[in-house]
Amino acid sequence: QVQLVESGGGLVQAGGSLRLSCAAAGSISSINNMAWYRQAPGKQRELVASINSGGSTLYADSVKGRFTISRDNAKNTVNLQMNSLKPEDTAVYYCKMTTLWPYWGKGTLVTVSS
Repeated sequence: QVQLVESGGGLVQAGGSLRLSCAAAGSISSINNMAWYRQAPGKQRELVASINSGGSTLYADSVKGRFTISRDNAKNTVNLQMNSLKPEDTAVYYCKMTTLWPYWGKGTLVTVSS
């Protein structure tokens, strides 16, 4: 059974940085797409960034120039470097990996104080 485990969330002041990591535990291969989503209180889950097997990336407009997604195919991990954080970035961040079907992590809380 595959499990995704996120780490790196926490409390940071506006303007600060955090690095989220997500590792796949269990037998998983041929991961096509890796992505980070977030869900703020009272809002729908939204795509933050994604990276495909070829390394092409996609970012939400709200995080372009501030966040960077990267992946390590050998380790089945995906990272999200978040810089210049804003209070509106406060949310639970979820990792998603897609093979023939999607796998989701349980989420890690990021809180940005003003």
